[in-house]
Amino acid sequence: MDFTLTEDQAAILEHVKEFCDEHLAPKAKETDEAGVWPAENVAMLGQLDLMGIPVPEEYGGLGMDFLTWAMVGEELSRACTTTGAVFGAHLLAVFPILSFGTEEQKQKYLVPLAKGEHIGAFGLTEPGAGSDAGAVATKAVRDGDDYILNGTKIFISNGGEAQTYVIIASTKPERGARGLSAFIVEKGTPGFEFGKNEKKMAYPSLPNRELIFTDCRVPKENLLGREGAGFLVAMRTLGVGRIGMAIGSVGVARAALEAAVPYSKQRHQFGKPISSFQAIQFMLADMATELDAARLLTWRAAWLKDQNKPFEKEAAMAKLYASEVAMRVTTKAVQVFGGYGYTKEFPVERYMREAKLFEIVEGTSEVQRMVIANHVIRELG
Repeated sequence: MDFTLTEDQAAILEHVKEFCDEHLAPKAKETDEAGVWPAENVAMLGQLDLMGIPVPEEYGGLGMDFLTWAMVGEELSRACTTTGAVFGAHLLAVFPILSFGTEEQKQKYLVPLAKGEHIGAFGLTEPGAGSDAGAVATKAVRDGDDYILNGTKIFISNGGEAQTYVIIASTKPERGARGLSAFIVEKGTPGFEFGKNEKKMAYPSLPNRELIFTDCRVPKENLLGREGAGFLVAMRTLGVGRIGMAIGSVGVARAALEAAVPYSKQRHQFGKPISSFQAIQFMLADMATELDAARLLTWRAAWLKDQNKPFEKEAAMAKLYASEVAMRVTTKAVQVFGGYGYTKEFPVERYMREAKLFEIVEGTSEVQRMVIANHVIRELG
């Protein structure tokens, strides 16, 4: 397992870092506080060909690997967590269409997604179905050449702004998880409307909306995979999504560390910079060590995905560890800043609020531990 960057990876990351430093980071606070969709930032991601990194060139992507996608995601999240979150949520529509779509579906939906002409979103979560995907209540009933969808999704990132949605619905409720199916639904389809946009602890500019389906007719050609494959689509998508949550966690933790270190050198107490005190040094050492460990776990999961090897356990490990590291690192960053860390004058209070999200979405830390334990018991039992 070699993480030495190829020439192409190094070139892309250098280009992305320059873009982040010049365009995203200077207005990250403004982007966050505006409370509106970061349209300009998202458009620039498309212009830079970043929205389809792991998609083959024949479908409008860069034809690169998931490790590159993870590295780019970390850089975006470090510079502007809102833009990084849009980038990560977008892939949750790209990946299932890439993995399960027909040639016609890929040409119609994947190409504009990969080019950044359209934005994607993934709809699984419902009021009664979060960690328990088998409890999905949204129904899809076959009616001639269509499926009729009825139900409500909640907390959908990019909801309302995305043009292409991958929706998990039940075609055979009596079969539970085995009765789930996946559908591609276009924004503007009659019977498909958007409900409230959640007011959250952080990420006010990232929409997390309700998706409401009322007798929404979806052509049978928009069934993704086969009937009954929805749980498989969802679980594989969540596996990749957990890598996405890990890279977001690493990005925000890195931003916090990169804010704390220079501040510790500038802030003086008792006639010395606080970076000279062992208490601060120990915090910075722990922050840096845990950040590197989280990054390596994340890169390993992405590398395994690229090698077509099982990666679900490793993705859960990366998501679990990186999200909890993000919470610890951002909390320590606030501590390094002291009283100023609790004010909005500096970004670390925002990083701490943003970090909490990663311990919850794409499966809580408790769910990740269940996933990891089940793998370990099978492997070693």
